[in-house]
Amino acid sequence: MQRTQDLLNLGEYGAGTIRGYLSELRYLFSYYVDVRPSLITYEDTINYLIYLNKTLGCSRAKSKMAANSFAFFFRQVQNKPYKIPSILFSAHHGKLPPVMQESEVLAVIQAISNLKHKTVIILLYSTGMRLSEIANLKIADIESKQLRIKVVSGKGKKDRYVQLSLSVLQQLRVYYQSYKPQVYLFNGYKNGARFSPRSIQHVLHSALIKSGLAGKGYSIHTLRHSFATHLLDNGADLQIIQELMGHSHLNQTVQYLHLSTKRLQQTTNPYDILLSQINCNPDQTI
Repeated sequence: MQRTQDLLNLGEYGAGTIRGYLSELRYLFSYYVDVRPSLITYEDTINYLIYLNKTLGCSRAKSKMAANSFAFFFRQVQNKPYKIPSILFSAHHGKLPPVMQESEVLAVIQAISNLKHKTVIILLYSTGMRLSEIANLKIADIESKQLRIKVVSGKGKKDRYVQLSLSVLQQLRVYYQSYKPQVYLFNGYKNGARFSPRSIQHVLHSALIKSGLAGKGYSIHTLRHSFATHLLDNGADLQIIQELMGHSHLNQTVQYLHLSTKRLQQTTNPYDILLSQINCNPDQTI
C-alpha cells in the first residue's frame, strides 16, 4: 500500500481521492484475504464490484470510486492493463438535484447558534464552494479589498475566484475576531489543522434537524445547487454562474435552468397570450 500511496502523492491527487482510493483497495484486499494483492485478477475485481452492488446495495458513486482505485492499482502500481466497466458510466436517469427555497436556507442558518458553524454554512451558500474547498480555505485566500475569495486547486486542480459580499465579509470579521484562526480560515480542534469536512457535514445535518428540514434529502452539495439556482432566479448570466461554480463546460451549468422555478413562473404561457388576443377581439372564439 505504501507504493500505491507514494504514486498517488507523486501524481498530486487530491487528499480526498487518495484516502478514497486507499480505502477501496483495503476493502478489496480484505475481501480476497487469502490472495496476494499482486495476484488479484481483473475478473476478481469485477466479481467484487458485483458484490458491492448486489449484496451490499452500494451506490453507483461508490462502485465508480472502487473501480477507479482498482484501475490505478493495476495500471500504475502493477503496470497491467485495466478497463473500467463502461456500464458504471452509463447515462444518468435525468434526475434533478434537490434545491432549497430561500426561506429554507434562512431557516437553516437561523437554527445555528455557534458563530463558527453559522459562518461556515453562510460561506458555503453565499459562494457555492464545494465542501473540500471550504475545508481547505486559508486566511490568505480572502481578498477583502477586492471582495473576492481565491479557490486554490479546486476540482480539476484549477484556481478560480468567487464573490465575497460585503455582508459576508462583515460576518467573517466578527468570526475572525472571536476565533483568531491560524492558517486555515476554519480550524479544527488542533492548532493549524483544518475543520474536517465530516464535521461540516454534521453541522448542516444538525441544523436541518432543528429547522425541520431533515427529511428532504438536503446535503452540503444542496447549498451549492441552491446558490447557483438562486443566482439564476435573480437574473445572473449562465456564463457568470459557470465561472463561479468552476464548471469546465457550460452544459454542467445548464441544469440550473431546469431548477429555476422563478424563471418558469415569470414565463408567460402561450395559451394565456392566445386568450388575451381573443379578449381584445370579441368576434374570435375558441
